[in-house]
Amino acid sequence: MELYVTEISKYVIDIFMLIYVIEAFMAFRYKTEKKRKGLYIRQIICMFAMQVSCFIQIIARTGKPVYLFFFAFQIIIFASVLMLFYVIYPEGNRLLINNTCLLLMIGMIILTRLSYDKAVKQFFIVTASFIIGFFIPEVILRFDYLKKLTWIYAGAGIVAIGAVLLYGAVTNGSKISFTLAGITFQPSEAVKVLFLFFMAGALLEAENIWQLFLASVVAAGHVIILVLSRDLGSALIFFVIYLALIYISTENIGYLFIGLGLGAVASVVAYKLFSHIRLRVQAWLDPFGDIETSGYQLSQSLFGISSGGWFGLGLYGGSPRSIPYVEQDFIFSAIAEEMGVIYAVLMALVCVSTFFMLMYEGYYIKDKYYRMVVCGIGVAYIFQTFLTIGGGAKFIPLTGVTLPLVSYGGTSVLVSIVMIMIAEGICMIRTDERFEAMERRKQKREQERRQNGTTTKA
Repeated sequence: MELYVTEISKYVIDIFMLIYVIEAFMAFRYKTEKKRKGLYIRQIICMFAMQVSCFIQIIARTGKPVYLFFFAFQIIIFASVLMLFYVIYPEGNRLLINNTCLLLMIGMIILTRLSYDKAVKQFFIVTASFIIGFFIPEVILRFDYLKKLTWIYAGAGIVAIGAVLLYGAVTNGSKISFTLAGITFQPSEAVKVLFLFFMAGALLEAENIWQLFLASVVAAGHVIILVLSRDLGSALIFFVIYLALIYISTENIGYLFIGLGLGAVASVVAYKLFSHIRLRVQAWLDPFGDIETSGYQLSQSLFGISSGGWFGLGLYGGSPRSIPYVEQDFIFSAIAEEMGVIYAVLMALVCVSTFFMLMYEGYYIKDKYYRMVVCGIGVAYIFQTFLTIGGGAKFIPLTGVTLPLVSYGGTSVLVSIVMIMIAEGICMIRTDERFEAMERRKQKREQERRQNGTTTKA
């Protein structure tokens, strides 16, 4: 019986996922949230139908009623998040919150399959993150003085990652975490937010080449500290954020090419200096040449993706736990193995639609400061997604970063939700700008009507 349930569920899940993705890209046909209302409702139906289908598989394969209670709590939390967001922030971007909830659901499903204890821990962190996150759009909307704290953001960011460099715990050869009062967190994730606000403020204030140079020096300070900590994945993300915002701010493609050239030189230097980078590059070039040591992770990832095929082996049908750190760095491989390549590709397209919507909002907002912030969020999100998926699929060397909103990791999921909520606050600012523009046009038409009426009487 469980075999029939698994086989049928696989196809049902893919159908619902396909409908969801189509609706996600259809959203760009409409300029207002009001016109997108119908597709958002269809997305919500699809995401909960997928979650029900996945947990039917889990319960059928395990026979453990505890999963049923865990599933019920998830339904309550995610339904509450969507309902409250729609009520509290009717002017927010609903595609972003829908995609966020869907990706979190996917993460909870695959984590439940991999490690129930880690899934429960992640669920509590997700819940707490949303409680914090719900205040953020209102803060962004109302407190304009946040734009004036440029150098405070820079100082706080450098102190945070500098503390990790000096006192952080070593994990797999890199200093990426810090323990305070018994709580372990990864400061570089949180500093991404500070870095975005610093870069937006510094570039907005830069009136000449020297001010731009100063901002670049401080940005380089962040990257150098991360490199010295051997947190090279985060260093690469910070560098790409810097390049993107420099180009958006100046629209000078020359700066972009100079930055890319310097990045290429830095990559060669890092390859020469750090042995674990050389091992990762060697494993990327030939993962099966040393399959028992340096190539083990990547080869197991490739075996998992290929064994899953188009429609997957079904939850609990594969062996994703044979991949070291599968819950973090290789979550995409586990999804492809058990839920299928089609499902994994559709999930990646959901990430792409999130990126497009973030850049769409950045393109139309008039406030240059928040334009850079929301575009920076979009670039950071999609580039980290690319690093995780590309590394697990042997498209690029491994970088050791998590898949936003899907992978296991408390700091990562908290910061990802915070960044989405910052973007939601910026969406509300753009809505206010559009409303004010409409009011100005209305007043102008009224003034012209009165002037025409006065001229006629005369």
